[in-house]
Amino acid sequence: MEVRAGVAPIRAQYLTTKEEFHAYLEQEGGPRNNKGDINSGDDDDDGKKEISADLTEPPSKQQKLEEDGKEGCLPEEAVEELKKSPGRKRARGQNKNRPCMNPMRYETHRLCLSAIQERADKCFYGSRCHLLHDVKEYMATKLPDLGDTCVLFKNFGKCMYGVTCRFSGAHLGENYTNMVNVDLLKQWEGKLLVKNCLSKVLQKQLRKKKVAFEKSDEYLRRLDKPGHAATGEKDEKNGSLSKGSAEVAKEEGQEVVTVSEREESALEDARLPVDSAVKRVGALTDEDVVKLRPCEKKKLDLQGKLYLAPLTTCGNLPFRRICKRFGADVTCGEMAMCTNLLQGQTSEWALLKRHYTEDLFGVQLEGAFPDTMTKCAELLNQAIEVDFVDINVGCPIDLVYKKGGGCALMSRTNKFEQIVRGMNTVLDVPLTVKIRTGVQEKVNLAHKIIPNLREWGVSLVTLHGRSREQRYTKGADWEYIAECAKLASPMPLFGNGDILSYEDANRAMQTGVSGIMIARGALIKPWIFTEIKEQRHWDISSSERLDLLKDFTSYGLEHWGSDTQGVEKTRKFLLEWLSFLCSARSLPLHKRFWVVPLHQQKYPRCQEEHLYSQNRSAGSNPVSFKHGLSLLMELHVALGRYIPAGVLERLPQRINERPPYYMGRDYLETLMASQNVGDWIKISEMLLGPVPANFTFLPKHKANSYK
Repeated sequence: MEVRAGVAPIRAQYLTTKEEFHAYLEQEGGPRNNKGDINSGDDDDDGKKEISADLTEPPSKQQKLEEDGKEGCLPEEAVEELKKSPGRKRARGQNKNRPCMNPMRYETHRLCLSAIQERADKCFYGSRCHLLHDVKEYMATKLPDLGDTCVLFKNFGKCMYGVTCRFSGAHLGENYTNMVNVDLLKQWEGKLLVKNCLSKVLQKQLRKKKVAFEKSDEYLRRLDKPGHAATGEKDEKNGSLSKGSAEVAKEEGQEVVTVSEREESALEDARLPVDSAVKRVGALTDEDVVKLRPCEKKKLDLQGKLYLAPLTTCGNLPFRRICKRFGADVTCGEMAMCTNLLQGQTSEWALLKRHYTEDLFGVQLEGAFPDTMTKCAELLNQAIEVDFVDINVGCPIDLVYKKGGGCALMSRTNKFEQIVRGMNTVLDVPLTVKIRTGVQEKVNLAHKIIPNLREWGVSLVTLHGRSREQRYTKGADWEYIAECAKLASPMPLFGNGDILSYEDANRAMQTGVSGIMIARGALIKPWIFTEIKEQRHWDISSSERLDLLKDFTSYGLEHWGSDTQGVEKTRKFLLEWLSFLCSARSLPLHKRFWVVPLHQQKYPRCQEEHLYSQNRSAGSNPVSFKHGLSLLMELHVALGRYIPAGVLERLPQRINERPPYYMGRDYLETLMASQNVGDWIKISEMLLGPVPANFTFLPKHKANSYK
């Protein structure tokens, strides 16, 4: 059977039409009204379906793949039709007024923390507190429980959310007292589930700018001397050099607490019901006086290991736990902005949290200037426990690029060098860098930068085989990655791009790289790490996939909480992930929701099966047309998501192949193949109960909004 390029080859007995697909789901597993049986293995001509008008898309959506697997350009007729398509005003900017995860949106009355902890008479605010203190009054208005098993109580012996837990029936006794499993609680006493939490003491010092960075200030002063580029701490508005943070604080008469002198505060474990802090006992060292030489730093040996890429939004701690369970060797936190970390922002520090099962863990920092990056590195060197620190030099989004960070550092080599050398000076752990092939599509820069990185002291480089301008319009250039791997030796280089099967991983390792980093492939199927290590295709069943989602929600409730706010935050990240696990297309098909995947921020709007160019006017100029074409290609490529191995005509699935409409081998598998966001909501309700009436989920950018 002939299959159109860019469309996944589905076995004929599973192919269906759009109308039959949605009718089947609406009947909730009822019989199909078509020829053939979805469970039948017969491939006779009567049961075959051609990929016909049901899959007909506007020519602008068609994608041409080269025989070697790389994506090409759109055909000429598609380009001509795109030029003729009517212009549409492009939605720009952020949805600044979009609703946030405010508990007041989900609960009419909130209970005071003192009442949750069963000490209402000791409320810090006393009579000024505007929250409820009467538990009976709160329980009268509380939303109904979502289940009879509380993950926190079951796993740790105590639920710190008490009566506010949405599964409180499992651990509430008479008069709404919170029960405790003493034996189970003792097993976890003194143990930390999550490390790298921001203490209140450090947060207060950062906000009041009372933390001095002696090593960083010394390095920055050396840069100001003749023969070095003057890159002291600059005021963003006028660019004037400023004094070191310690000097300013001393002049103002403030108490200065250096990073090296600051007492190590007790790490907080928000999800572990243990009140006592961990006491550290060890040998006395002189590392605060005598600086480590480069040869004395801890070595980073990741040869041949599977590296889970730092994934914004979806690469959260519960998702990393899923990947660790399936065999990921190295994990890394989501990209964190160094300026936000230096300001003590709780949301940014949350990206640095490390689960105790993550044995090889690093954090990724983004910044554009040596002063902030060096100070942030010095801060993290003393405040958290990591195995390496990574610099993000691959972020393509405009918000980062226009400020000189991310990919922009590849063309700002002087600043790049100062950042790398400065961070290496203050860090006791290895420093790694993640880069792209370059900024412009046909102008590669990586081969020029990699030898310099080795000289500057970088321990490992990860190369994503695409440029910033290219995004996902073409396949990753593994031939270029192979050339760069030779130039990097003896410094290890990891390759990244388009790995969705063990065959892809084997071909990648044959290029001479030290290891591979997996990003989209892990989002589409987290069990890819198991497939690579066992060298097999895993035809995972729908029930196994649902169990996987159940584990994610359990990890999410542990991490974000089992109260209403924690449940809905878990649901939000579950929906983000489902946009990769399911066949993703942004459709406002739920009457109470605007649910659009966050990873599709940069894509143009789509309505049902039709895409429209984003030209500013009907007579598009070459620049706007090129940009619109690039976005259309990127959206087209991104629509391909996981397809069960058992329904494919051939293996392996290619990462940029999108699925036609097909029936799964059971109702649940068909539901998971749906492109309807409303069906993703159904899956979340299977795991987390019904959604609240006022639950909202908007993307960050207006380009994804629908009216």
